[in-house]
Amino acid sequence: MAPIDEQLLEQIRSPFTRELGFRQLIETYQKRVYQVIRRMVLIHEDADDLTQNTFIKAYRYLDKFEGNSSIFTWLYRIATNEALTFLEKKKKRFSFSIDDHQDKLESYLDQPGNLSGDEIQIRLQKALLRLPEKQRLVFHLKYQEELTYEQMSEITGTSTGALKASYHHAVKKIEQFVLSE
Repeated sequence: MAPIDEQLLEQIRSPFTRELGFRQLIETYQKRVYQVIRRMVLIHEDADDLTQNTFIKAYRYLDKFEGNSSIFTWLYRIATNEALTFLEKKKKRFSFSIDDHQDKLESYLDQPGNLSGDEIQIRLQKALLRLPEKQRLVFHLKYQEELTYEQMSEITGTSTGALKASYHHAVKKIEQFVLSE
């Protein structure tokens, strides 16, 4: 565990400094957690709400954190689960088929000012929307977060072999989509 994590946990576990420690935890990890969620849900307001929910859940379950992983890995798992649950509920609530949901998110990408970046970045985002959620998550963890397969396995509870296969399939599908556009 990183020294910053040890320091934060020490503060959080003390009844006298728990609130201060948790505020520092938020300050330390809020931007990274937001980025993880934003890449999955795309829309700022949703990502903002889910980031807040992640930290609320983390606060609620701080006593259950055993320290077997880094705090960020633990937060990452909570954030990922929050985002996946949100996306699933959103699809059901609005009775979107998967294709309708992807089309809606793609139209969001096409609106000026919603995402910065050049055309290839928009194509990449559209390609990611076409991936099954598990492949999208694996691609995000490996490519965008630069996590090792071992770290990814810890976060997702999936074997490294299955993660490698998912990543390989995701990359092939992304290549096909980006080159065909």
